[in-house]
Amino acid sequence: MKSFQITAFAILTYSLFFTNCKKEDSFLPNETYMETANASDITTTDRNSTYYMPDETQPHEGTWLQWPHQYQYGSWYRNSLSPTWVAMTKELVESENVHIIAYNNSHKNWIINKLNQAGVPLTNVDFYIFQTNDVWVRDNGPIFVEDANGNLKIEDWGFNGWGNKAPYLKDNPIPASIANSIGMPMVNLNGTMKVEGGAFEVDGNGVFLATKSAILNNNRNPGMTQAQAEAIFTENLGVGKFIWLDGVPGVELTDMHIDGFARFGTPNTIVTMNNSDLQYWEVPQSDIDVLYAATDIDGTPYHFVYLPLTQNNVKTAYGKNLWYKGSYVNFYTANTKVLVPIYNDPNDTVAIAILQGLYPDKEVVGIDVRNLYENGGMVHCVTQQQPE
Repeated sequence: MKSFQITAFAILTYSLFFTNCKKEDSFLPNETYMETANASDITTTDRNSTYYMPDETQPHEGTWLQWPHQYQYGSWYRNSLSPTWVAMTKELVESENVHIIAYNNSHKNWIINKLNQAGVPLTNVDFYIFQTNDVWVRDNGPIFVEDANGNLKIEDWGFNGWGNKAPYLKDNPIPASIANSIGMPMVNLNGTMKVEGGAFEVDGNGVFLATKSAILNNNRNPGMTQAQAEAIFTENLGVGKFIWLDGVPGVELTDMHIDGFARFGTPNTIVTMNNSDLQYWEVPQSDIDVLYAATDIDGTPYHFVYLPLTQNNVKTAYGKNLWYKGSYVNFYTANTKVLVPIYNDPNDTVAIAILQGLYPDKEVVGIDVRNLYENGGMVHCVTQQQPE
């Protein structure tokens, strides 16, 4: 469906041809995933939960960002991606605190200089010095949950580079480093399950949405059954109803993360694409049917909002044609802003207008992700909310 050329630089840097949200033809071997025999695509369990994960629309204390650096993939990587982080920070500081992870003090000073040049006030910005491999804090970063008394805790689900496909040894400790630095108790799930933040969605009312291919996969959780996974999610995320799409193992680096094509925009709304665009995204028709039939914890059908793909194939800011279209579904909801990936495409304004209708009390703003998209991600992939 979509062609893909490997450059010498891409071969050296993984992330120029594989990353965690974008759709590309894959030349990975097919991964396998495990599920119980005849497991239903929609299941309900007793909600005997220890922890509860608020949905993204609940009030934030702040947003976490891992800033691009030169220590894994070189200065060109840092320089080509940093404008996107400057743009996100500029918008987010008007909404909430921004917690920036820098590789070292030299990198921190470089970031401050870029923000000063862009006129971004640092009043709501703080910095944490942790070495990282890459920028995908949605996947390797902390998951913030509440205990039964409403106290925040960090869950560390472990990160293995989407099934050992990319360097991850510096990214994996980030949740523990953050918990230690901010003095927040941590729930260590490394030995229980491997799951990335972009692999699932919660509506805040007990419903969980995900693809089996990105979770019940031997490259993350060998031999784990659907029933076992559901029990773990129920206890640690406060969910009791599961909407499982099969997904497609091996289709790209993440084995088809849900947040590239279907999101809970509000607790009663699913934001996705129309049928033909989901097929372009290589979502199986059977999964599309399950998604469109989804209901909430009480069995009430969700309201659906459909965003287009880009009208044209995406070109980077420096003119490289990527030969595939871009998704607007990978947006991020902050307190007073909604950050939407844009691509210098006619459909940018269409997507912004649609989301503005969904979020009338927030300002919907476009974030140019063209260079980031070459490396596989969009806005949601590189942000992580910390609830109040």
